[in-house]
Amino acid sequence: MRPIFDAALVNRTFGDPGVLIDLKFERRAILFDIGDVSGLPTRKLLRVSDVFVSHTHMDHFAGFDHLLRVCLGRDTGVHLYGPGRFIAQLEHKLAAYTWNLVENYETDFVITAHELEADGRTRRAQFRSRGRFEREILPQREAPDGVLLDSSSFRVRTIPLEHHGIPSLAFAFEEGTHINVWKNRLDELGLPTGPWLTNLKEQVRAGAPDDTPIRVHWRTRNGAHDEMIALGELKAKVLEFVPGQKVCYVTDVADNPRNREALARFLCGADLLFIESVFLYEDRQHAERKAHLTARAAGEIARAAAVRVAVPFHFSPRYLGREDELRQEFERAWREAETEAG
Repeated sequence: MRPIFDAALVNRTFGDPGVLIDLKFERRAILFDIGDVSGLPTRKLLRVSDVFVSHTHMDHFAGFDHLLRVCLGRDTGVHLYGPGRFIAQLEHKLAAYTWNLVENYETDFVITAHELEADGRTRRAQFRSRGRFEREILPQREAPDGVLLDSSSFRVRTIPLEHHGIPSLAFAFEEGTHINVWKNRLDELGLPTGPWLTNLKEQVRAGAPDDTPIRVHWRTRNGAHDEMIALGELKAKVLEFVPGQKVCYVTDVADNPRNREALARFLCGADLLFIESVFLYEDRQHAERKAHLTARAAGEIARAAAVRVAVPFHFSPRYLGREDELRQEFERAWREAETEAG
């Protein structure tokens, strides 16, 4: 099965935090945090449709200006998601520039901002280039179970965590179930490939009843063929359902029991976890003052959640030249249970 996305750090481990998830077949990408993104190719930035900001410290949000500069003039717009006060902070960023010409652009570039409230709802506003990026209030939305974005092929969920008196959002990208077609079973039934399979998958994803008729139309040398087959029959005979992958992103969180308990549930069974590992355990008191994780704590969290692959990042510059120590401490804590079992 071909993967439908690539997920990778935007910068190296000592650079600004951020992960780009590039959805190969949807002509779009999403970002978790947007610090320094100058190293990303323009073609990738132009694919970014949604940006999820954990919190608005500079190294997590300063790259918005670069994204705007690259994308201004395209017609697809961008959605941004963040914690409380996020809309006002975005508005101040936009107000720092002079926009006396932007309303003359051929396209109206629209920024839609979503701000997660403590009650689980999202406040929303939009900023249009043709309106000189003045704030326009949009209706609030619910965010059940922390779901910020729910598309046909994936969703993005969040939970707020504590970071020195402010919330820092963790994110989970969760693929929908993969629907694959058994070509050999089509052959056995004498059915062709073709556009009807796309319709079949769409009906399945939409939750259509099993008695929904699916039209299969094709032509051969013997003429036209037309059959109506129940969706349930086709599901049972020609489709395979494979669970999608779960990619999680955690940064700038204090190491305390509340955060650990929340992360154990939120990260549970993740296929890929990007998690900050800022300090060595020997500097745990400094980590506590800064409300960041040590590499050992990050590894323990990954182990408690039984993640399959974990990538530590956001290393403190104080450890330049000692990257291997951070990685080794993380690996020992993450793999401790396996070592004991062996």
